[in-house]
Amino acid sequence: MWKVFVFVLLALTTWAQEAHPILALGSPAPNFELPGVDGEVHKLADYSASQVLVVVFTCNHCPIAQMYERRITQLAADYKDRGVAVVAIQPNDPKAITIDELDSSDVSDSLEEMKIRAQYKHLRYPYLYDGETQSVADAYGPQATPHAFVFDHDRRLRYEGRMDSSYRVELVKTHEVRDAIDALLAHREVEVKHTGVFGCSTKWKEKQAARLDTLRKIESQPVQLEMAAAADLKTLRTNPTKKTLLVSFWATWCGSCIHEFPEFQDTFRMYGVRDVELVTVAANMPDEKSSVLRVLEKMHATSRNLLFASDDIAGLQAAFDPKWESAVPYTVLIGPDGNVLYQKQGSVDILELRRTILASLPSDYEGFNKYWLDK
Repeated sequence: MWKVFVFVLLALTTWAQEAHPILALGSPAPNFELPGVDGEVHKLADYSASQVLVVVFTCNHCPIAQMYERRITQLAADYKDRGVAVVAIQPNDPKAITIDELDSSDVSDSLEEMKIRAQYKHLRYPYLYDGETQSVADAYGPQATPHAFVFDHDRRLRYEGRMDSSYRVELVKTHEVRDAIDALLAHREVEVKHTGVFGCSTKWKEKQAARLDTLRKIESQPVQLEMAAAADLKTLRTNPTKKTLLVSFWATWCGSCIHEFPEFQDTFRMYGVRDVELVTVAANMPDEKSSVLRVLEKMHATSRNLLFASDDIAGLQAAFDPKWESAVPYTVLIGPDGNVLYQKQGSVDILELRRTILASLPSDYEGFNKYWLDK
């Protein structure tokens, strides 16, 4: 399986390089005129006074790119007074990102979502959006996020590739971008002019068909509804799934429930590949099953869906949570060990909920979890 994965990854990388070649060393910096998260339009000419220009193609959704946000911030701060400009550009077409590719992010890669990330993480560098046309990305040819391009005073490309040798900051041994900057400021030749890059592949518009195919598969899945007695809800609270369990209590007559229902489904589809389960529980009466099912079908609710099996609303509420005495919506996030990670009476802050999920999910590197804890 691993050999197949590596083969596919190499094939995709080769295709990207052929379809969208990397800007050749020595080439002049391609022009850009792009909107930024600050509400301004940024142009290449705006940075003409800088001795060195660093353009980093990065994004929101990629966990590797997330690991470099602080490093880009620090790079810009360290060289601000030395005549170096640092500009980040988001190259991905949001319409080419499948929902399960957001399994490590709270948001996708639209300009509005970039603004959310910039505010959340206090990003101080220019962060520009090229996802609409990808014309700038096509001119530079970033193969993954992040991918850095370093230009000299004459705006000739002197280095392109990774920022440093590891996304795990404690394992970094070489600093290629900083080395290139230092060489150019000292009027020396850049020794390492190119490296490979590591991160999430650039999502070119050609991939829009894959996203649509994913949506079609979701919509084709059956929508089911089960009746839930008190014993079922008591068991649900213990989280027998042994996964991270999101439970959403709602009702067809609850406007705020209906409003946030699609966000729960999206969250489930984003993180389902990482052992996150969603159970929706309708607090309607049992004889309202047909109307509940109609809403579930309209929302393409592919989660596990339950409906109160009796009109003893208070008893059913108490079976799940004896302290729950109020109305819906009511949301609980339960860890694999049964501990409550998030609890909300009333409408949720979906970003807060997603960040709580991401901070708690098992991952290969603890830095991926800490990212969602540090603001």
